[in-house]
Amino acid sequence: MPLPPPFQIPVDTRRLFPGLSDADLDPARGGGSLLIARLLEDGDRHDLSWLCTAIPEAALGDWLERRGARQLSRRSRAFWEAVLGRTAGIGTVVTGTAGVPPALG
Repeated sequence: MPLPPPFQIPVDTRRLFPGLSDADLDPARGGGSLLIARLLEDGDRHDLSWLCTAIPEAALGDWLERRGARQLSRRSRAFWEAVLGRTAGIGTVVTGTAGVPPALG
């Protein structure tokens, strides 16, 4: 069985990631959050077209719900909430007993 091709970002999109390799941004290696945040915030139509072919819309919506409130500007967040039909969240908060954060519990 052949191996999948290595993750590659389009040459024109590389301008948004100076000093980072494709491997640094590979969602399979944990780089998906930076990739999504940067492209949703600063990408042009070509960048976003590529993003939507590389990462399914459902995964982009999931990312918006988990991290969008912290990683996008208000303007971008409002736009992507409307486009994806999801509400941006700040992420999951782990709590101790009775809803008290572990450091305080």
